[in-house]
Amino acid sequence: MVRDGLVLCAQRGLQSLLPGLWEFPGGKIEPGESARQAVEREIREELDCEVEVGDELTTTTHAYDFGDVTLTTFWCVLRSGAPRVTEHSEVRWLKPTELDTIEWAPADIPAVRAIVSAG
Repeated sequence: MVRDGLVLCAQRGLQSLLPGLWEFPGGKIEPGESARQAVEREIREELDCEVEVGDELTTTTHAYDFGDVTLTTFWCVLRSGAPRVTEHSEVRWLKPTELDTIEWAPADIPAVRAIVSAG
């Protein structure tokens, strides 16, 4: 999610897998949902705000000890509300050039690199 040239980053909760690492908010696609619909729903559930889902940035797969994770990352624009922490420990708005100042979940790193290159 972007706003005023800044990118929203979310820190995973301490009780989650990969605790304390940073990610782009989102989640699993439910049966009957498109990837874009899943992003809209997950942002609404996790951050209590509405986004407009734009173009796909990248799709990557990462093999973790607990299984393979495939992430599709979209450019999203905040449409209404202000992100608030419900499942994450913290959220931050960072400039693309600042994204390397936090420790990312490995599956999110290709998207981070793509954002930095585009910025």
